[in-house]
Amino acid sequence: MAKISRREFIGWSAAAAATMLAPIRISAQAAPRVVIIGGGFGGATVARTLRQVAPDIAVTLVERDPQFVTCPLSNAVLGGLRDLSSITFGYDVIRDEGVDVITAEATDVDPVARTVRLGDGTTLDYDRLVMSPGVDMRWGAIEGYDQAAAEIMPHAWQAGPQTALLRNQLEAMEDGGLVIIAPPTNPFRCPPGPYERASLIAHYLKHNKPSSKILILDAKEAFSKQSLFEEAWGALYGDMIEWVPGSLSGAVIGVDPGTMTVRTDFDEYTPAVANIIPPQQAGAIALALGLDDGLGFCPIDGRTFESRVVPGIHLVGDATIAGAMPKSGFSANSQAKVCARAIAAILAGNEASDDAVLLNTCYSAVAPDYGISVAGAYRTDADGTLVSIEGAGGTSPLGASEDVRAAEFAYAESWYENITEEMFG
Repeated sequence: MAKISRREFIGWSAAAAATMLAPIRISAQAAPRVVIIGGGFGGATVARTLRQVAPDIAVTLVERDPQFVTCPLSNAVLGGLRDLSSITFGYDVIRDEGVDVITAEATDVDPVARTVRLGDGTTLDYDRLVMSPGVDMRWGAIEGYDQAAAEIMPHAWQAGPQTALLRNQLEAMEDGGLVIIAPPTNPFRCPPGPYERASLIAHYLKHNKPSSKILILDAKEAFSKQSLFEEAWGALYGDMIEWVPGSLSGAVIGVDPGTMTVRTDFDEYTPAVANIIPPQQAGAIALALGLDDGLGFCPIDGRTFESRVVPGIHLVGDATIAGAMPKSGFSANSQAKVCARAIAAILAGNEASDDAVLLNTCYSAVAPDYGISVAGAYRTDADGTLVSIEGAGGTSPLGASEDVRAAEFAYAESWYENITEEMFG
């Protein structure tokens, strides 16, 4: 894949942002109502974008938690580079912009009556509904791994208490301990994430518990940015990190939290710390409505992000089947802008644009001042499937200088500060 330059990618980003944020006039007599379920990278971006492009629309954001903890940079918490408070955000700015932010759990949706029911019995009416429910773990997909097991063998794939739990376990582990990281099969949230996690945990162990080892028991045969990660691991961490693919008994098929046992087809391990990342699926409320059509994730039309199963409901972020786009915070943010503008056009009685360019860059930190990335640009084809734009993407080069790696790390930090400012102010 050709490598897109940083200048070219910024140019794509600026052009896409200018198109997505142009105002749309709503001429309806009564203010249309948009309800958004989920206040993460997708939902928060939809809310703020709607306020910018169509201020006449009444926007309600329903989020279960009063604060949002980002999965991006949660690995930096595990590696001791950040604390949890630095990746935690509230919704005050979104409220101040005129969005009705409700801290509650959405428990049911009636797509015929176009209502959302909350946990306290409150009912919200909508003209268009946006769902950004993220992912849930597929409990039981690995024998013995359920919600109780996750309190002993944390997945930490939903940031917050699970992140803190895994960090505490790493701090408590004696030098010489074995850390197992078990990534799932595709698709799952943030494909490079487990390998960034291994890198940053290795950074912590190298400086604090240098006799320890990290074993990646992978359900897959290959992984995102593999050659870049392996180059970095060899240079920075020696033999501290070992990766085992599924074909070599890498896939974890069972665990026993009581004995701290992790089992593959032919091997059994007793680690000091077990980070078990199970297979995933769309958030429960999307599955309850059948928006996944039995697929586990939800098919959408990439021109509007409207469900291909239930009309009037739009979905963005990790819960979707978004064609060539990976499941990432950057993807969710880009999808949310297209979705918000499409909804504004539909509610104004217009056709949604089908020429938007969507972007994604997945940055990974391998150590402080050592970053790598993969970038892509996407558009919809004739049937609304999101496809890669040929030649408009690529990865960091192998064999790059320390200055290049340090610059990538700085870009990652800058991206995070910019995108969280965009979402939460």
